Amino acid sequence: MKVHVLTYGCSANQASSEIMIAAVRDLGHELVAEKDAEVVVINTCTVKYATEQKILHKIEDLGNRAVDVIVTGCMPQVQLEAILEKNPDAHILGVNSIAKIGKVLNIIENTRNGGSRERVELLSSEPEGFLKTAHSRFNPNIHICQISQGCNYSCAYCIVTIARGNLRSFDADSIVEDVRMAVSEGCREIWLTSQDNGQYGTDRDVLLPELLERIVAIPGEFKVRVGMMNPFSVTPIIDDLIEVFRSDKIYKILHLPIQSASNDVLKKMNRFHNIEETNDIIARFREVFPELTVFTDIIVGFPGETDEDFSKTLEWVKTIRPDKVNISRYTPRPLTKALEYRNIDSRIVVNRSGELHSLCDEIKLASKQKMVGWKGEVFVSMDAKVKGVMARTGSYKPVVIPEGSVKPGSSCNVEIYDTTSGYLLARLLD
Repeated sequence: MKVHVLTYGCSANQASSEIMIAAVRDLGHELVAEKDAEVVVINTCTVKYATEQKILHKIEDLGNRAVDVIVTGCMPQVQLEAILEKNPDAHILGVNSIAKIGKVLNIIENTRNGGSRERVELLSSEPEGFLKTAHSRFNPNIHICQISQGCNYSCAYCIVTIARGNLRSFDADSIVEDVRMAVSEGCREIWLTSQDNGQYGTDRDVLLPELLERIVAIPGEFKVRVGMMNPFSVTPIIDDLIEVFRSDKIYKILHLPIQSASNDVLKKMNRFHNIEETNDIIARFREVFPELTVFTDIIVGFPGETDEDFSKTLEWVKTIRPDKVNISRYTPRPLTKALEYRNIDSRIVVNRSGELHSLCDEIKLASKQKMVGWKGEVFVSMDAKVKGVMARTGSYKPVVIPEGSVKPGSSCNVEIYDTTSGYLLARLLD
């Protein structure tokens, strides 16, 4: 059959799609563009209302065109009724059940060959098939390794915890072997992903710092990007985490979502940290790693956010000067606690979002301009979209090298001579 896999959302979803694409290929099906597909696998995300609506429209449209649809990812776990309302024939593959993609395809193929029609729902409470399995990677140099599923906290706005359930950390030996396999296959950049990497192992006997120690001990030249960690999950392990981050194999990047710099808003969000604790984490990392890159996430317009609350967030951004801010306008999600709250006027939310975007863009550009003239070693990550290659500094800052013969997976010395809003431009040094 002709199959297309469509992916929305986070890097964990991207990893799941890589696994499913490899399975589709190995089963002998043909991977094609969406317009040519007989079957479309939709790996869904439901974090934002706009994305959810886009996906539901896609599910309905494909059904109207007699394309078989398999829906996986977070949405089937929490919005099954909405999916089936748009397409009653949609097949369902739970977020933990990606390893069973072949079973669903077999049933669809049987129907297309004249067998009786059967709609499939495969939902499992326990994740399987995420490690030590074939990937068809979107970038052959980058391996995305999911280290856990779920989260033990219940932020008031978050539907993902409801969709993916409580934390289940994957076996440390299996993770290490998964990374070892990827390195042996030529991957030189490893992304560790989950809903909150900092929680890893709190349900087992190996915590994140020890897992990282074992990963960086794997022979070979590669870099590790540690994905998002909530402040409240970093605090208990900060000493050991800073120590293992000293490894040359770990990018000096800290993705620490604050969501708001107002403690009143954080309390209403049911976040388990305050802004002072977050500031302490960043300060301690920067003391050891002065060139640290800081990413964060901020929700604008959470119910009850006052002008004073929002001003605190603006001041925090001006003071901390994060390198990247993922900004989301609050939208209520089904089944969450915040669904009960009264929303702020949407015009206020739009204005606040615009103001925060402008400030963050200004800070991001100023930060990059300061690096013009910098000389040092970078790690080549991938081919650039237009010309040359994309590399990363030790602190994960993006560097495009337009000219030269360096290849992904290698290191080289460069001088940064210019910048755009999105990346730095560099020339090779002898």
